[in-house]
Amino acid sequence: MRSICVFCGSNFGAGEVYSDAARAMGGRIAARGVRLVYGGAKAGLMGVVADAALEGGGEVVGIIPRALVEREIAHPGLTDLRIVESMHERKALMADLSDGFVALPGGAGTMEELFEVWTWGQLGYHRKPVGLLNAAGYFDRLLAFFDHQMAERFMRPAHRDMIVADSDPDRLLDRFDAYVAPTVTKWIGRDER
Repeated sequence: MRSICVFCGSNFGAGEVYSDAARAMGGRIAARGVRLVYGGAKAGLMGVVADAALEGGGEVVGIIPRALVEREIAHPGLTDLRIVESMHERKALMADLSDGFVALPGGAGTMEELFEVWTWGQLGYHRKPVGLLNAAGYFDRLLAFFDHQMAERFMRPAHRDMIVADSDPDRLLDRFDAYVAPTVTKWIGRDER
């Protein structure tokens, strides 16, 4: 892993545990000599993860649409801040620059980014790991829903297993290093069990 993309909230969330998790993730990415790629804002957990990586001596690349530079308050101290014209361009560049993707707690934008890169992996557009830093059980209900999707045959077990979840940043990154993408097709036949 040379570059990890982190998706996370532009808010801090209800408890300090989320900031602690973002700080730990950014610090561990930097300590491993891995570049952090993220959404370019200094707001909320986005700023926390970037600041932690910078404080750890890491390289941080932020990618932010021009329309959000003022609204999300672009981080002024990054190694590299890239201003793009659209959210689509932002996500494509984040994906191109990254060897894996981690979602931290966040809202709809975080979920949208997570689901898009996970879907791309299921379709074979990339073979990169996708994971969740499950701080304080934040993603427990989502992971249970993924199990429900699998049980109802809307998702193959191999595709469910593509989501690497852990509450510890080091264990999560170790699992990324060992990740092997599935080679099964996304589609489940009517008679397939």
